[in-house]
Amino acid sequence: MKIILLGYMASGKSLVGSELAKILRLEYLDLDQFIEEKEGKTIQKIFLEKGEIFFRKIENSYLEEIISSKENLILSLGGGTPCFTNNLELIKKSKDVTSFFLNVPVNELAKRLMLDKDKRPLVSYVSNENDMLEFVGKHLFERLPFYNQANYKIDGNKAKEEVVEDIITKLF
Repeated sequence: MKIILLGYMASGKSLVGSELAKILRLEYLDLDQFIEEKEGKTIQKIFLEKGEIFFRKIENSYLEEIISSKENLILSLGGGTPCFTNNLELIKKSKDVTSFFLNVPVNELAKRLMLDKDKRPLVSYVSNENDMLEFVGKHLFERLPFYNQANYKIDGNKAKEEVVEDIITKLF
């Protein structure tokens, strides 16, 4: 069984994924952390040095590697992962993958991102909450058609434990 968590930046994929892995006793991987370890650089540094196109290419190859080689695991994707190359098709065609979209309202995502923007290359330049709200609203609108193709849509605007419980209920 492979469980893949997708959703916008700051939707709680990493928090939920690591908690879910503990409960289900499965390996947990965060795709961005996996890429950072393999490349020996932060995602931010890869974006700065080589650009987004390079990043999306390696992201795709690492996603394919993980999906094809790992047996049982929980994997959190980067916010843009399902929206580029054939990543969504890789996820959907894999028979042992169940995907979950952690859906969080735009205003909550904007608040969370304002607190964490220095670690996120796509929003690091945003200076205030109104601009963040506008950016997230437009960006999320573009990405929703991809996210909505997950097997399940979960309300991610709850306590981590409740989100984990909702996922387990859908799985079993």
